[in-house]
Amino acid sequence: MKSIAPKLTLASIIISLGSCADQNLNVMNYPSATISNSEVEMKLYLPDQENGLYRASRFDWSGVIGSVQYKGHEYFGYWKGTHDPLFHEDLTGPVEGYIKPGLGYEDAKPGGKYVRIGVGIIEKDEKEYSFRNSYKILDHGKWTLKQGEDWISFTHELESDIGYAYTYNKTIRLTNDGFVIEHSLLNTGEKIIETDQFNHNFFMIDGEHSGPAFKITFPYPISTEDDPKDLLEIKDKQISFLRELTGDEAVFVALSGYGEEIADHQVSIVNQKSGAGATYKVDKPLYRMAFWACKTTMCPENFIWIAVEPGQVENWRSEYTLFVNP
Repeated sequence: MKSIAPKLTLASIIISLGSCADQNLNVMNYPSATISNSEVEMKLYLPDQENGLYRASRFDWSGVIGSVQYKGHEYFGYWKGTHDPLFHEDLTGPVEGYIKPGLGYEDAKPGGKYVRIGVGIIEKDEKEYSFRNSYKILDHGKWTLKQGEDWISFTHELESDIGYAYTYNKTIRLTNDGFVIEHSLLNTGEKIIETDQFNHNFFMIDGEHSGPAFKITFPYPISTEDDPKDLLEIKDKQISFLRELTGDEAVFVALSGYGEEIADHQVSIVNQKSGAGATYKVDKPLYRMAFWACKTTMCPENFIWIAVEPGQVENWRSEYTLFVNP
């Protein structure tokens, strides 16, 4: 029987207002890989518990995309002026993660164990969980990496003594005008795996600051109950900026209006100054949709719900199409 995802209220959504700064930090020396074809070149940072760019417990360690170049334009990059591998948001996008604390968190006592997919087995802290904090990773599991000229594959295998185990694979393949991210989650444990999963994205198109140069478009009329301050206009199917963000300004809005159709799960973003843009879509219905931006990056955050019975596998696919308007 397939479980139904619980509906979370706005009050239950934790908002991250990280420190935005111009991109002036050298993060080139962390373990990385590059894949390319005749049109697209991508740089990715690799899972590495000793030397990796990202070693915190919030985000999935696989598929951390540091750069995508297409027709002379850049779509991503490092969005902060500081870096700490153990800080929850110090990485580049697209990156994927989970709002729920982890598998088995509610049943664990302080000092006990819970699991975060793509991270490992975590020790439960005495204090209330916050994704802004980094927690002790007791077991990193086993990472396996395979790579071709225009693709890369990450496999994470994890076993635990609390009933959760899985084999998780993420494969990224370049296309002639973008890339796809293929996911596979096999439940090898005794308990059902139920969790949300989202992509933070962290778009940085041609280094343009968040402001009126950008338009973000959805296939359905959007609305929000949150305060967009004096920064955003949310009208019909589009988000636009009323002015350029400065300093440490940031804005977060949870979005509604989508239905259960898979066709609703897509977003387009375009830098109207340079003409460079991207459309991404996922082959699962939306579970939640939000938008977060600061001076240097903007993030349409799309969520799905995952429920995998023991012995079963869940597959899903994200597709990014890049374009350059004349």
